[in-house]
Amino acid sequence: MGMRRVVVTGMGAVSPLGCGVPALWNAVLAGQSGIGPITRFDTAGFDVHIGGQCRDFNVVDYIDRKQAKRLDRFAQFGLVASIQAGRDAGIDVDTLDPHRVGVILGSGIGGIQELEDQHIRLRTKGASKVSAFTIPKLMGNAASAHIAIHFGAKGTSTAVATACASATNAMGDAMRAIQRNEVDVVFSGGSEAALTPLGVAAFAAMHALSTRNDEPERASRPFDVDRGGFVLSEGAGVLVLEELEHARRRGVTIHAEIKGFGASTDAGHIAQPLDDGSGAARAMRTAMEEAHASPERISYINAHGTGTPLGDKAEVIAIRTVFGSHAEDVTISSTKGATGHLLGASGGVETIATILALNGNVAPPTVNLEKVDPECRLNHVMNQARDLRIDLAMNNSFGFGGHNACIVLGRVE
Repeated sequence: MGMRRVVVTGMGAVSPLGCGVPALWNAVLAGQSGIGPITRFDTAGFDVHIGGQCRDFNVVDYIDRKQAKRLDRFAQFGLVASIQAGRDAGIDVDTLDPHRVGVILGSGIGGIQELEDQHIRLRTKGASKVSAFTIPKLMGNAASAHIAIHFGAKGTSTAVATACASATNAMGDAMRAIQRNEVDVVFSGGSEAALTPLGVAAFAAMHALSTRNDEPERASRPFDVDRGGFVLSEGAGVLVLEELEHARRRGVTIHAEIKGFGASTDAGHIAQPLDDGSGAARAMRTAMEEAHASPERISYINAHGTGTPLGDKAEVIAIRTVFGSHAEDVTISSTKGATGHLLGASGGVETIATILALNGNVAPPTVNLEKVDPECRLNHVMNQARDLRIDLAMNNSFGFGGHNACIVLGRVE
């Protein structure tokens, strides 16, 4: 018996560019930015006043208000994106074996808004006023649990926390669960809602965030010589991963096949990548090996590209290491120029963008890439989408702690 093949049959997204996959993709292709002033809380006294806020998100369009109040914002995002993905995949829970349906979702931060809210309650009103829903709302597996409850999914259900690699690591775990014949269908990806007072203040204290407050739409600048840090964003990207023959029997649209997955750890610095990009290179090379892909077959890379000076440079070094003489030919962009950085959700949203690029034979642009840093020179798509015949596509995700994850995607052959 051959290795079970894993495909994507559903996609759902909540992002600063809009609620739903069409809103995300149309804005990315048009080179639009989802970055603006933060309005969810007063940023007076903060060094950073901008972020990628999900401004048109309305959770009660998907679930009732009473249920919504029992979910932290990150779990709301994850559940809504999973409902979208389930609809896209034609998931009918009454026709599936619930024990063969799983949920594996990533989040780097979890329910930080609930933690902040209840700490304020504790300090101002006393211990007796802390909500009984505090722990169920802030725990990192809350989104996975609520998705499983919504769909009646009784297979493996876990939460992955590897910082900004969380969603891509989660999809790798989901892929392996299907390959091992533990489940046939998995809701996977990532969700994040760290655009909170503590989240913004903490990342700003690390000097990780852009302070281009007067030009928010131009603040996220991956690989640009004038980049000055990433822009913190929120949202979710969830995909339905499914065993190929199971999907064929259901007669649903197959968006792409996950050809390979690779993961590694730098085991270096807690917040900085290795200077030589060797950890990231290892993850990319492993994914390509599983996909049986030579460098020449990778047509497009959706880079991690956050807009941090060290991170962008290390990723470029890794790409040059893995692709050798082909590095100047492979087409590269970072959709974070449009969306900002969704932390643990970024891999889910960006895998969706990568699949749409593959199916549309078009490379989305890196918004705000006006002058490439000489140390980041590659075949970048600058500000305007480019028609491109794509054979295989790659999505990179790298996180604090030295976590590296990479997925290679292609069409079903």
